[in-house]
Amino acid sequence: MKAKVAVLISGAGTNMAAILFASKLPNCPYEIVLVASNNPDAAGLKIAAAEGIPTFAASHIGLDRTAHDAVMHDAIVGAGTNYVALAGYMRILSTEFVAKWDGRMLNIHPSLLPKYKGLHTHQRAIDAKDAVAGTSVHLVTAELDDGPVLGQIEVAILPDDTADTLSDRVKMAEYQLYPKTLADFVTRETDPEYLTAQVRNLALTQPEADEKLSHGMACFGIVGGKKFAYVSVDHHNDGKTALLVKISGAEEQAMLIDSDADRYYRPAYFGDGWIGIRLDLGDTDWNHIGDWIAKSWRAVAPRKLTKLMDVAGEF
Repeated sequence: MKAKVAVLISGAGTNMAAILFASKLPNCPYEIVLVASNNPDAAGLKIAAAEGIPTFAASHIGLDRTAHDAVMHDAIVGAGTNYVALAGYMRILSTEFVAKWDGRMLNIHPSLLPKYKGLHTHQRAIDAKDAVAGTSVHLVTAELDDGPVLGQIEVAILPDDTADTLSDRVKMAEYQLYPKTLADFVTRETDPEYLTAQVRNLALTQPEADEKLSHGMACFGIVGGKKFAYVSVDHHNDGKTALLVKISGAEEQAMLIDSDADRYYRPAYFGDGWIGIRLDLGDTDWNHIGDWIAKSWRAVAPRKLTKLMDVAGEF
């Protein structure tokens, strides 16, 4: 299944077009399900419509920021969107909107972040006598142009460059960078190496935890003690990437599977005291996974360790 992406624009939509045409290439892991704008006259809406992409427009005039963002959010959700790509969307987003798409909304910025956040980036790079300018794709956070950088391309600054001439070349770099970075980003949610690394980061924060390879799986346990988590990657050709953690027994196992049979399953050869949690569905809540890992660690940790943790939690 391809990741479903909504693109937000305010004007010409050239970066949107780059993303859209890249989505037509063989093996592209995403599809555009909506192009939306705060400007009903945005030229990019016509490009999208001509290519058969659903469009939506709602002017922000007369609405406060939160109300307009809510309208846009409803349209995005209605399109079945997994990810949002801002592509020349000239609106400062409300904290509520950003929170709803935390970790799933990307933006492109015409500088090598963290340099030159905000406007007039090309002139600022020229005035600083930088040798290179460039463009960055980053995750969107509540602070403007401050999210983690996912990809960059450098663009040389020529001796006779103006802000306009430099901008023209940076745009060419943007059209290469954004589709590639978006494709890489949406596939990492199902990439076994990425998913294993996320579990590793969470598991090794547990006291006295270590990692070993067990039955071909990354395995996390307490040094010299019991195991509390495994990462199963296509184990016995089951086609799943999943976290295996300890639970109380058959009753809890059955309850979890009944609650969400697509996500939870009984891992083969592990018995009733373990549950498999799919990590490759594209919507993993890593805070929730962290809670599962901590709970599983506590289930096998010796009393002296849990007692220390309880004491530390009181302060």
